Amino acid sequence: MATLKDQITHWNLSTKRVAAPPASVPAATVAQAQPKVVEVPSLPSPVPAIKTDASSGVDYYATKMKLHQKLLTRIDLNSIESMTPQQLRNELGLLLVAIIEEDAIRLNDQERAKLVADLKNEIMGLGPLEPLLADPAISEIMVNGYQNVFIEKSGRIQLTDIRFNDDAHLMKIIDKIVSRVGRRIDESTPMADARLPDGSRVNAIIPPLALDGPVLTIRRFSVVPLQVHDLIQKNALTPTMAELLSALVKVKCNIIISGGTGTGKTTLLNILSSFIPHNERIVTIEDTAELQLQQDHVIRLETRPPNIEGKGEITMRALVKNSLRMRPDRIVMGEVRGGEVIDMLQAMNTGHEGSLTTIHANTSRDALSRLENLVGMGGITLPSKALRQLIASTVHFIVQATRLDDGSRKITSIQEISGMEGDVITTQEIFCYKRTGTNPDGSVQGIFSATGVRPKVSEKIRTYGICLSDGMFDPGTND
Repeated sequence: MATLKDQITHWNLSTKRVAAPPASVPAATVAQAQPKVVEVPSLPSPVPAIKTDASSGVDYYATKMKLHQKLLTRIDLNSIESMTPQQLRNELGLLLVAIIEEDAIRLNDQERAKLVADLKNEIMGLGPLEPLLADPAISEIMVNGYQNVFIEKSGRIQLTDIRFNDDAHLMKIIDKIVSRVGRRIDESTPMADARLPDGSRVNAIIPPLALDGPVLTIRRFSVVPLQVHDLIQKNALTPTMAELLSALVKVKCNIIISGGTGTGKTTLLNILSSFIPHNERIVTIEDTAELQLQQDHVIRLETRPPNIEGKGEITMRALVKNSLRMRPDRIVMGEVRGGEVIDMLQAMNTGHEGSLTTIHANTSRDALSRLENLVGMGGITLPSKALRQLIASTVHFIVQATRLDDGSRKITSIQEISGMEGDVITTQEIFCYKRTGTNPDGSVQGIFSATGVRPKVSEKIRTYGICLSDGMFDPGTND
């Protein structure tokens, strides 16, 4: 993990020699200190003037960069190592106010407060992104070049007034994020996946692949993981549907969560995993660690991309194979998207029941077809009927998640794999969501209902001592 000193000096792409105080002098009282030579990072090149106040005529971004440069010459990089983050933020604030007064910069109180806060975020955090990361209502942050920052809030995408100084400024923020997790991004490796300390998923892609400048996408996750009652409150599913899903996990049914991008598959996977008993050993396998399991006995595995020489890659398939030697009771895989699916199916079918994973698909039937295609990607050649028999005997339930037009997310279908008829995998829907209309404000109208089909696994649920609510499978049940 980066130290406070590392955070201060992270911006260093090219350096110049400047005077700085000795280590024994506090950061806020360095003006009279005897100088010494240290390496201090340079700042991004100036951007065209953008005035925050027409009457003052202050070029905000140029002023911020000038103050940033001057601030770095006043900080003793050695003395800050003994400070806590909060102490450092306080010292930086006092020092910035002193510099502003020394330079007689014409700023009103609002501009001064914003400038001080922005510079603190620049040094201690992720610069312009910090106010967005502090808002728990924002579920997605999308940076399309340094001038356009979009967010998703309450399911709606909107443009913000946040911007970076230039592409170089944005690149340094991206590098700061990916370097925290031991990854790199440059022209030779222009794509990277990473995560923030709070578990948020990060994807970055830069030129030459991104033609209009660096692109950064941050999928936010709650600091406190959502629970099933949160989904019920958001009307993503009904209490009876939640009761059934809880029972399915407890009786070790293999479940695949299907859905498109941004439908809440990972959130739902995290919630379903919370139903796993605490006395079981769980192994999670992900490309980028996102799951926040609450059990005590959890082993978290993460894939590794190749290094700059193209070596050292650890794939999802290799981790699945290794996890089988770790005596897991359950395997929870973030997503199947390649040849690892055949190893996952075999694990589910050979003593690791109750495993969970997600897959990208628009419908439950599409999910089954995609499973077949992914097996082929793994270089396994099986007759279609044999492969479908493997899937039908391994996967017990498919839960379909959907993001509707109004931005809301729903569990639109819970289907049980009932077996084979000829060469076709048969399914039976237990619960569904039916869209009935659209309100004047654009919100979607619809109802959840039981189809009247009682799942074959209901007898197994009973033998585990779990009593389901009376009438939960009756047609039209929609509580």
